[in-house]
Amino acid sequence: MANVAVIGGGYVGLTTAVCLSHLGHRVTCIDVDAQKVELMRDGVSPIVEEGIDEMLSYGLGSGLLTFSLLGEDDLPDAEFWFLCLPTPQSDDGSADLTYIETAAQTIGPKIPAGSVVINKSTVPVGTAESVFALIGRDDVSVVSNPEFLREGTAINDFLHPDRVVVGSSDEEAATRVAMLYAKVAAPAVICGARSAELIKYGANSFLATKLSYVNAVAELCELLGADADDVMMGIGLDKRIGQGFLQPGPGWGGSCFPKDTSALLKIAETVGYDFAMLEEARRINVEQFDRTAGKVEDIVADISSARIGVWGLTFKSGTDDLRDSPAIEVVSRLLALGANVVAYDPTVTEPLAELPGLEIVKDPYSAVSGADALVVLTEWPEFQSVDLGKVGELMPSRQIVDGRNHLHRRALERYKFNVVGVGR
Repeated sequence: MANVAVIGGGYVGLTTAVCLSHLGHRVTCIDVDAQKVELMRDGVSPIVEEGIDEMLSYGLGSGLLTFSLLGEDDLPDAEFWFLCLPTPQSDDGSADLTYIETAAQTIGPKIPAGSVVINKSTVPVGTAESVFALIGRDDVSVVSNPEFLREGTAINDFLHPDRVVVGSSDEEAATRVAMLYAKVAAPAVICGARSAELIKYGANSFLATKLSYVNAVAELCELLGADADDVMMGIGLDKRIGQGFLQPGPGWGGSCFPKDTSALLKIAETVGYDFAMLEEARRINVEQFDRTAGKVEDIVADISSARIGVWGLTFKSGTDDLRDSPAIEVVSRLLALGANVVAYDPTVTEPLAELPGLEIVKDPYSAVSGADALVVLTEWPEFQSVDLGKVGELMPSRQIVDGRNHLHRRALERYKFNVVGVGR
């Protein structure tokens, strides 16, 4: 059992806190938002994530998990200090380290000698060194321990990871951090801090590039009369490639890929490397947003007077995260074309400030009522169990753009829907 402090109660911070307490460590999760702290103390998760409520309840009930307000409550007597803070994209594409730097300066003078400060956030190469300089103490070590959590499966990803990456110039400190994960059955990659920081950016940028490649091949399938689902299955069975991230869609987005690819491009620029391949992957992704909106425009008589139903607004199912969602990108293009867009998403109940012309409804049937076309943009499981007969009655046009190839093709054919998919 170790005494651990987690700075930040957001998506990464709360997941880290509840999972470390589940592994048997005594954890204090610290945040600056008093309302959020009170919610978490009451066992209410501020994020939508499968299993988070049960893990939060377990941690509180066991007494291993507590919550504290930074600046008002005393800092805990911890030996490990995880920095799980936002690193939003700056105007120039680089990662904004304001939150990380502020936290390091705040806790630096106060934490016990021998403490290890751990960068869990996604940070540029060299950040461990700059955090060490900000803390300004030789009796404190800084380690990079990047997270590889997918929204919707974060708990499982933390407890059953492919690997645990720990990087530091202080090998003893890195080993101590790796031992926090002793109960996790995964290989530990212990390396230098700069390597650990680049592993995270390299992994996310590779996956984003893979998705852009898949969408490019899917377009070829449409032009050549092939089926992307069959093509991707055949490609994915090659063990050198694997089947993960081979699903074509409306484009990639979310809280990580857009900002991480942008940040890696900025990092490359600072050392004089032209990362043209990654830049092209980003360009292809923007084209995919345009292409998806264009498919809708093609199947209605006049997009400027059309009523378009949308299923799904979050960037993926299993989360309420709308950050850089491809669905938002597509909807914004439809609105710009003059369409009247009505959307349903199980986690979105209020109007969205970024899309003032979008109407939000409370069920999938209201979204398609009287619509000239339906667009499926997020792969929520409930969309596969809707009553297609009722959808056809409410939407006589029976026109669907399935941006995820998510709906059952044979069922749609049986109900005589005209479906435009991805790569079909």
